[in-house]
Amino acid sequence: MSRLTHLPLAIAACALVLGACQSTRRNTELAYVERPVEQLYNQAAAELDSRDYQNAIILFEEVERQHPYSEWARKSMVMSAYASYKTRDYTTALAAAERYLALHPGGSEAEYAYYLTALCHFDQIVDVGRDQAITERARTALNDIIRRFPESEYSKDARVKLDMVNDQLAGKEMTVGRWYLRSNQTLSAVNRFRNVVENYQTTNHAPEALHRLVEAYLTLGLKDQALAAGATLGYNYPDSDWYKMSYRLLTNEGVDLEAVSASERRTLLERLIPGGN
Repeated sequence: MSRLTHLPLAIAACALVLGACQSTRRNTELAYVERPVEQLYNQAAAELDSRDYQNAIILFEEVERQHPYSEWARKSMVMSAYASYKTRDYTTALAAAERYLALHPGGSEAEYAYYLTALCHFDQIVDVGRDQAITERARTALNDIIRRFPESEYSKDARVKLDMVNDQLAGKEMTVGRWYLRSNQTLSAVNRFRNVVENYQTTNHAPEALHRLVEAYLTLGLKDQALAAGATLGYNYPDSDWYKMSYRLLTNEGVDLEAVSASERRTLLERLIPGGN
């Protein structure tokens, strides 16, 4: 077959490519047509409402490009961050929110930008078996909202999420502490459990942490410290299974928890957690 027989096909292919390029160029030109700011913003908001997040991002960015000094441009910066968040493009969402805060730290959308930053970190939290760096960043961001906007609705939600974050971080400490305890690295285990008792005492991991301290201290032959942990556990969680187990352990060691008075309990608690009450 001669090469000439392929020529019409080649021409047709070139024509299709050229047509596609022209079509793309026309679409691009349409996207950059000068339009009133409210029209552009409303169109972007409509795309957001219909969950077409990619088009919403394009249009919000166009608001910024065409009307960079307007109030709508500032709003678009945050709304573009939100649209990226909805697509789970957390890197882009964080960059947009942080850019807004850098340019407009006192802007009317700053509160939501801080909240969105916290959400981006919070939604990426992984299970306790993995590194918790992102959880730490979520805690910092949530505390930032509570500190800056204590009476806002975002702050209320931040407090709920902060409890979950603290529970996650305490869970990580407990996982590592148990591993140390099983590996006979008792002092390292003590440090982990003490961290839970001192810094995450409102989480549901605190009772177990106190019981594990009883176990660890008895293993080390430190009966006074074991008594302090057991007395604290009995005072705060008297009906828990963890206290029942600690009570049996201490009783077998000749320690009578019921004989510890309130004043002695305070002394023991101070010994266990300096400054505790």
